[in-house]
Amino acid sequence: MASSAVDEPLPSNTTPPFPSLSLPLETPRWTLSSLYNIWRFTLLWTLILYGLFHMGAAAIALLMQAGNTKSRSSWKYLWMVPLVYAFVAGVEALLAGSVVGLIVGASYRAGGFTMSTWIPFIWGWVNVMVLLVSSFRIMGGL
Repeated sequence: MASSAVDEPLPSNTTPPFPSLSLPLETPRWTLSSLYNIWRFTLLWTLILYGLFHMGAAAIALLMQAGNTKSRSSWKYLWMVPLVYAFVAGVEALLAGSVVGLIVGASYRAGGFTMSTWIPFIWGWVNVMVLLVSSFRIMGGL
């Protein structure tokens, strides 16, 4: 069977469009080779995932307040909850995505490897899981 242009990877100097997640995973269609692209993809995935999780937390906070019918005066300030959560998500994602993206990108560049576009997506999820685990108090420590 002849190979088509769709099956061939992009040249290493071509930036793939975001998000560029291709299946099957065994034959990556797009790879990231420059540190800037690795950082950018990691930052964008971290921003998206942090935003989703923070907006979910804001929705839960609003639903909890909806169950509280005793204080009606707080409703005039509730529109600020999603804005504050979105701002916090953006700042946290900017810091976490930049640090992780630059460290992972520098590691791949030092080894002379190209990165699949799935790796920044996975590191975005790792950042979210670290955020979730660190939000709980650890009991029973020394």
